[in-house]
Amino acid sequence: MVCQQIVLLFYHLHHLRSVSQQLGRDVTVKLVSAFVLSRLDCCNAVLTGLPASTLAQLQRVLNAAARVVVGLEPRDHVTPSLCELHWLPIAARIDYKLCLLVHKSFVDQVPDYITELLTPVASDPSRSSLRSSSSSNLIVRQARRKIGDRAFAVAAPASGTICPPNLRLCDTRLLLSDISRPICFLPFMERLKHDNLTV
Repeated sequence: MVCQQIVLLFYHLHHLRSVSQQLGRDVTVKLVSAFVLSRLDCCNAVLTGLPASTLAQLQRVLNAAARVVVGLEPRDHVTPSLCELHWLPIAARIDYKLCLLVHKSFVDQVPDYITELLTPVASDPSRSSLRSSSSSNLIVRQARRKIGDRAFAVAAPASGTICPPNLRLCDTRLLLSDISRPICFLPFMERLKHDNLTV
């Protein structure tokens, strides 16, 4: 499934590259967002815990998309362009989607079956005396097997700790606005700088 998606995305990028100079950067960004980024982000929370080799293939698509938009040569370093475009690397995009779902569960904007998978620390009587019980932290469950770490009930609480606490309970419209986007992206951009998630 991932391989088929990658082939399709490179197909779109090949055609966009051929007309990008005539279209201009603004139009190219919109077309890349419509044909490439939207497919990379669609249901990407299910990609949690996939091997690095699989995520690297998707990262190559994102890098190629940035090269089309900015007009880079194949050997040019793409990380500065990703930062300039405010495009998170694939691993961080997955974490960001999980954080967004966790946030929406706090403000009752997701179905009940998703909210039921997340257990606030405050709802556990054995942890009521802890300082974390007064915060918006979630209980991070432990899976018995490695593959269990990919389950939403395990992965979402763990990724939710990345999101700044002051943004967990704010309005979703504010969370996605231009004002707070740099604040939301800061933890992920720091990972981009320190972990070298792009190639």
